[in-house]
This record gives sequence, structure tokens and C-alpha cells, in this order.
Amino acid sequence: MRQELFLNLITNTKRILKYTLLAVLIFSPTLLPASTKIVVKDIRYWSSSDYTRVVIDLSDTVKFSKNRLSNPERLYFDLINTTISKDLKTSFSVEGGILKNVRSGQFNSDTVRVVLDVREIVDFNVSVLDNPPRLVIDIFGKEEAKKQDTMIAKKRVVIDPGHGGHDPGAIGLKGLYEKDVVLDIALKLKIILMKKKTYEVFTTRKTDVFIPLEERNAIANKKKADLFISIHANASPTRKVKGIETYLLNWTDDEEANKVAARENAISLEKMKEMKQQMDDLGVIMNDLERQNKRDESIKLAHHIQNSMVSNLNNVYKNVSDLGVKWAFFYVLFGAKMPSVLVEVSFISNPEEEKLLSKDFYRLQIAESIADAIDKYFISIPTVQKVSY
Repeated sequence: MRQELFLNLITNTKRILKYTLLAVLIFSPTLLPASTKIVVKDIRYWSSSDYTRVVIDLSDTVKFSKNRLSNPERLYFDLINTTISKDLKTSFSVEGGILKNVRSGQFNSDTVRVVLDVREIVDFNVSVLDNPPRLVIDIFGKEEAKKQDTMIAKKRVVIDPGHGGHDPGAIGLKGLYEKDVVLDIALKLKIILMKKKTYEVFTTRKTDVFIPLEERNAIANKKKADLFISIHANASPTRKVKGIETYLLNWTDDEEANKVAARENAISLEKMKEMKQQMDDLGVIMNDLERQNKRDESIKLAHHIQNSMVSNLNNVYKNVSDLGVKWAFFYVLFGAKMPSVLVEVSFISNPEEEKLLSKDFYRLQIAESIADAIDKYFISIPTVQKVSY
């Protein structure tokens, strides 16, 4: 009997301790291990007179709330279940542009607040991207009025060679790297366009370096580019697949197009679907496409590039596969203010096309085809007198 009472006492004591510990964890979340908190690691920005992109680097994807206040004008974002990295610079000023100051702090035990002091703005978008996790904030100010002048401005084109540095992109059976192929095509395209004297041309990279996806079109926005063209080489697990295709920004139900976008975004298809739900809820894709007729102009540009490449290459190489103009969600196109497309110039995974891509003449023909398409695009749109930026 005494032994039975002793055992019951031990059992009841264990039960009391168990529920006491559970209550402490529920009502005192600050006692949870620090590892459960998402870390705000860094804050980066690109700012100009009418556009700013702010990127908040995180240790994991985050839930957040957003708000806009006036007098003075500012935006703030509360990041849920987060903590600040000890290495984060929590306050800094920005010279020029619509972004004035960035401030961040531990608002409460579970929330980091990031405040952006801005000059007069028109609109802003917020989205969560993955691999690595980050919160991307695009802020749009009033565009400066362009004065009339007798000079017709040169058109500004930003060319984006995909991948680079530690990111090789797709790799062919013979060891050809996508990052090397597209850099060479981009540099050839720049030379061709510069010879025409009617273009200012910039590339997001000139050498074998890594540029984050969110930085690439931010460069184009800051340069106030008229066009943004991202150049890539395609890949498929089915080696016989080959051809040329050109992409625009939007969601799609096309499984193959989504696979291409997931590969270029370096995320899984499952993550793409999660992002679609988040961005549909925020309405950021539609806002992005509706800005300044970007969608319609991107469609025109995409068709000019696709038709030019297929037609020109078919003059030399028979049976070039025309895979058409398609939609998909590419990080690198999201947030670009100007008409923008992503070109998959050939399949590096296809032995025949890898061999072609390894040849200097084939790359030159691709560059010439894109240059011809850019000419045709600008001829097709109404001529407006502009002054150089």
C-alpha cells in the first residue's frame, strides 16, 4: 500500500511538472529557444529620384504587416516572430533619391519593425522571395517631367547575362556553363548596339561575378532604362528537347514554363506555388504588370525577339524549334519598370545545341538577332521627342 502511494505521488508530480512547463512555454514565448526566431540579417537598397528597392535579408520566410504614415512620409513593416542580428546596422541615412533613412529595431519580443523614411511617393509593392529568404519592397515616386529639346535621346537598354560567379546556371553534357555562354552573348549584343549610335547600353555584369536576382532589374530601374533583357540558356532532363523561347512576367498553369522559372529562380515548384498564393493575396503581380503599360509593351518586345531569333537562325541552321512566347514568374523580371523579357536562347542540355552554343559564330548570330529585334521594337512604337536623362 505504501509503495503504491509512493508511485502515485511520483506519477502525479511528473504530470504537474509537465503541465507547468507547458503553461510556461505557452504564456512566456520569450523562454522559447532563440533558434525558433527568424533573424533579420541585413538591409540593402538601390535608390534613385523616382524609384527605390529595399531588400531585407532573413534567415527564413516571414509573415509581416505593412503600413504607410504621413507628416512625415514613411512606411513601416512589422516582421512577425523575428529578432535582429547583432551585426545589423539598425539606422542609416541615404543621400539623394526618394529614400531618406532606414531604421530598424526590436519593437517587442517577437517583432522587428523596419521604418523607411521617404520623400513623396506614389505607390509601393511588397513581396516575399525565397532561396535565400528576403522581403523585397519596391517604392515608386513621381517621375520627373521631361523637357522638350531638339535632341532625340538615345534609347537605354540594360542587358542581363544570367547567373555568374558561384552560380554556373545549367551545365551541358560536355561541361559548357550557361553563365559563360550568356555573358559572351550579352557582351556581343552590347557591342552591336553601341555601334548604332542610337543606344546607351549597360550590362548587369561584365565579368564572371554573381549578382543577386533582385539587384539586376533594380540596376535597370536606377538607370531609367527603356528596355530590360535577361539572357539565359535553357535546360531539360529530356536531352532531346531543344529550341528557343521568350518569356514575360506573369503566373501560368503551364507546368514546363513553371519548371523553367523555378530553375532560374533556384527554388522548387512547391515554393513557386506557395509564392503564387502569397502574391495573389497581396496583388503585387497585377500592380506590376499594369504599371505604365508594361505588359503590352513586353509582349511586343518578346514577339520581336522570338521571331527574329527563329527566322535568322533558320536561315543558317534548319529545323530551329520555335517554342514561342510564354508567361512565367521570374524573380529577375519582377519589379522592372520598363518592358522586360527573359530569353532562353537554346537548350544547353541538348547535345546538338550545346555544340552550337560553344561556337563563337552561333553566339554572334544570337546577339545580332536580338539587336535586330530591338531595332524593330523601337521602330514599331510612336516616336516621342525626349531629352537624355
